Amino acid sequence: MSISPIIHESWKEALKTEFAHPYMEELKEFLIEEKKNYTIFPHGSNIFNAFNSTHFEDVKVVILGQDPYHGAGQAHGLSFSVQYGVPLPPSLQNIFKELVADIGCSFPKSGDLSHWAHEGVLLLNTLLTVRSGEPFSHKDRGWERFTDQVIRAISEQREHIVFILWGVPAGKKASLIDPSKHRILTAPHPSPLSSYRGFFGSKPFSQTNEYLKSMQIVPIEWCL
Repeated sequence: MSISPIIHESWKEALKTEFAHPYMEELKEFLIEEKKNYTIFPHGSNIFNAFNSTHFEDVKVVILGQDPYHGAGQAHGLSFSVQYGVPLPPSLQNIFKELVADIGCSFPKSGDLSHWAHEGVLLLNTLLTVRSGEPFSHKDRGWERFTDQVIRAISEQREHIVFILWGVPAGKKASLIDPSKHRILTAPHPSPLSSYRGFFGSKPFSQTNEYLKSMQIVPIEWCL
């Protein structure tokens, strides 16, 4: 399972020497061993799908998730997204309910968020791999350090990006972002356990587009 060759060149440039750090080699070796003994999601070709779908210079919005879905056929390297034809997980159902209420889209028929990625929404998980059926099984193996650096690179090298941080773990990443250059939107996680504590009615989609338009940036077409 190779690490660096399958990520777009724009990210290799933005992240410079990150792939040369020893922890990345250790992470690579860990994933090789994991693959020998377990089923790992997403498939190796999709680990960096978020970066290959949304190039560095095209990022307008970052939606931060946690770790990939751990059920068969779900994860494909985009946070909160599931592959076409897969039943919607509860959090994604709630995201879509807010999408409909916020900007009047029809309720999407598919949970595949690739369209958002192509619109400039980086659908980033803090962990990029997981064992089948074992959430957070790849925690503290190096992915957090890598994705923190991704957030820092966007904050430092780009301007006027909207960071959508849902839930407490995502909200803590605000410390990596320069609020004088970017817009940070926080709300409770869309999980059924927390969505009624303020996720519903938070209007992340309209708020994002209002900010982008105020910065003379083409807004996101959120309807799927």
